[in-house]
Amino acid sequence: LQSCGMTFRKAQYIKEFAEKVQNGQFDIEAIYDMPDEDVIRKLTSLNGVGVWTAEMIMIFCMRRPDIVSYGDLAIHRGMRMLYHHRRIDKKLFTKYARRYSPYGTVASLYLWAIAGGAIPEMRDYAPKKSKR
Repeated sequence: LQSCGMTFRKAQYIKEFAEKVQNGQFDIEAIYDMPDEDVIRKLTSLNGVGVWTAEMIMIFCMRRPDIVSYGDLAIHRGMRMLYHHRRIDKKLFTKYARRYSPYGTVASLYLWAIAGGAIPEMRDYAPKKSKR
């Protein structure tokens, strides 16, 4: 795994996870039937898996339809660009995530595209960092 560009620590986490699945300590099939919050709790119980990683697993591996990650900086940027906000706090984020439901994952894909420059006329409204 390290030869693929992963750090030693990440390679170690992946190996630990694979061992837990193989020896039955972690039932990967069971998480497919769990509600989103329980999946996040179960995945984050693994070494090296935080909330953002769990949410990305839910989007790209489990194909969950309603995931909008508060911890994703590009999603924040896409929201700032789309709604012309300087900052997206938790309350504002939750408001928009509710609007997207039950298709939050689709909204996430569009927000990533916006943040990546898919619409050249849009700009980021975040305050500029001062140069010292």
